[in-house]
Amino acid sequence: MVKKKNEEPSPCCQKYGVPIYGASWVPAKTIFKNEKPSIVDDDEQQQQPETTELTQLSSWLLFCGGGGEGRSGIPNSLLLSQFDPTSNSLSPNPMSRLGTGADLPYRMAVHPRGEGVICSFPKSCRWFEWDAPENVETHKLDLKSSEKILTQLEDVGQQLTMTFNFDGSALAVGGEDGHLRVFKWPSMEAILDQIDEKATVKYLSFSSDGKFLVCLASRGPCRVWDVSSSKIVASLPKESDEVFGFCQFSQTKDNREILYITAMQGKGGGIVVWDTTSWKRIGSKQIVRDPISAFSVSADGELLAV
Repeated sequence: MVKKKNEEPSPCCQKYGVPIYGASWVPAKTIFKNEKPSIVDDDEQQQQPETTELTQLSSWLLFCGGGGEGRSGIPNSLLLSQFDPTSNSLSPNPMSRLGTGADLPYRMAVHPRGEGVICSFPKSCRWFEWDAPENVETHKLDLKSSEKILTQLEDVGQQLTMTFNFDGSALAVGGEDGHLRVFKWPSMEAILDQIDEKATVKYLSFSSDGKFLVCLASRGPCRVWDVSSSKIVASLPKESDEVFGFCQFSQTKDNREILYITAMQGKGGGIVVWDTTSWKRIGSKQIVRDPISAFSVSADGELLAV
């Protein structure tokens, strides 16, 4: 966001005192499992507007960041905030803050079914659980350290990207050392384990059915893996001087699945669209003059954000 000199800051823009390296919406509706159902018939329920409780539950945000190992005085922490869609505003202060000591939480992935959060630290990955009250009416939510130890992700070095598939049954992580790992969740049984020592893994995305995993690295083409067979099914080449940045699968209005890849091109940042049957380019458009440093697609596939 760019604001003019002396312009009042927007309420949807807040500073929480730490550099932020990751952000995610929280699946709060699945976390509050003991929500009391309303006693109304089906017709009346269809006519009722969404309750205040559900509106607030859909608007929790989780951030991770900090000052790292140095003595900057900036704490390393996980922060929970609330967004009010009515006023288009973020809470001026975090609703909750969980410190992580000297370890900087650099990347994270929130489990889609509300089980918890995995965070990447400089040497290992750690699991955190939600601490939610039994009653939705209190609107309180917190995070706590978990006793669950992710043995397979201890002493593996910095992981630069991590993601769950749509139903949370698989976890993919990619490292600074070029190591790509995919596990069944929550058993942590290895599904795929590959390494390219000459490249770092920058970004990962699962297809909606979990069959494919697209992997962007710092060099070479973008690779598409068949998760069940652990085989590469496609290598998506760059054109001329393109530099790929982010990737994400999405659905079209006619329920076809496509793949978006952001690319730094000669005149600026653009988005390339790929068909997921033929794995051929079907479109490309420049969006901005600057490099794209963040990218996301809405759940219904209608909106792109850069």
